[in-house]
Amino acid sequence: MTLTEDARRPAVDAAAECVSAGRAAQELTLKRGEFDLAVHLGLIDAEPAVGGVRPRIRRQEIERLRARPGFPDTLRDQVRIAGTAEGATLLGVSAVRFTGLARIGCVSPVAFCLNRYRAVVWLYLVDELLAFAAREPGLLAGKSPAGMRTMLDAGTDRRARNWRSRRLDRLLGRAADPWARAALQASALDPVQLAEVVEDPYERAYLARVQPDAALGRPGSTAGREAMARLMLADDPDEILWRRVNLTLELERARAIRGAPRPGGDPVFLRMEPEGAVPGGTTTAFGRRRGRLPDRSAARPGSRPGARPGAGRALLARVGLRRPVRGEQ
Repeated sequence: MTLTEDARRPAVDAAAECVSAGRAAQELTLKRGEFDLAVHLGLIDAEPAVGGVRPRIRRQEIERLRARPGFPDTLRDQVRIAGTAEGATLLGVSAVRFTGLARIGCVSPVAFCLNRYRAVVWLYLVDELLAFAAREPGLLAGKSPAGMRTMLDAGTDRRARNWRSRRLDRLLGRAADPWARAALQASALDPVQLAEVVEDPYERAYLARVQPDAALGRPGSTAGREAMARLMLADDPDEILWRRVNLTLELERARAIRGAPRPGGDPVFLRMEPEGAVPGGTTTAFGRRRGRLPDRSAARPGSRPGARPGAGRALLARVGLRRPVRGEQ
């Protein structure tokens, strides 16, 4: 055996120990949506996707889950979801009362689907609904509290925001690379907001390239992908500010480790994949391109090729999270 063949053997053996997501779902007796949700919730450990290849599941992980007491019912119960009608029945309340509880954030959706009218239908973990009912029985019967009525009358609806928050928290918990973490924060901002925080067009292009791919749980239909792209964007002023601040902090950490690739850089560096890329998340707004330089036309009018020194610190100072240093605007 040659040295080259011997070096390749561990990679081949590792690949042979894994199965595809579809095969893993069959062996775990889960529907594909249940399987994707289990991966997203961390109930099933998936190998990171590399080079655009869908993540795979180790045979050892499948055997571990199959050996658990009560399999497969226990695993299915953990990913059992309910819409508004079923959730209201489980809690013993009307659909209107259930919707009100969800809008003010008492229960948070974990996923969504589209009905035949292409309207968003929020879905909730049954385990979380039952836990809420046991924890807050007073909110399920009698007259709604005054605070709840005030929030609903004001048009409060935190369902999309709570869905975004728990989704991003899950993905950030898996992302080790600082640029990938910054990309996840950036995914909640529209292009205008993003350009205001990240003035450098090369950095914006790099954020788009290193954003963890939605290898699992990606909506299959065009309408689903459009809904996902729409729901991903923060739409409340407080939430937008929170994401801007978090993006600024993540960017400063990322820049301290390495800069975004730009013309004339090391070709190997330009082809480098993000460290710690993991499955989960939504379809990226821009394709992941290796080795391509960002188009200068993507730059915001008036922006400069390099990031303005201290821009992140100045943003934090403007929102009152730090005192400005002399000379900052």
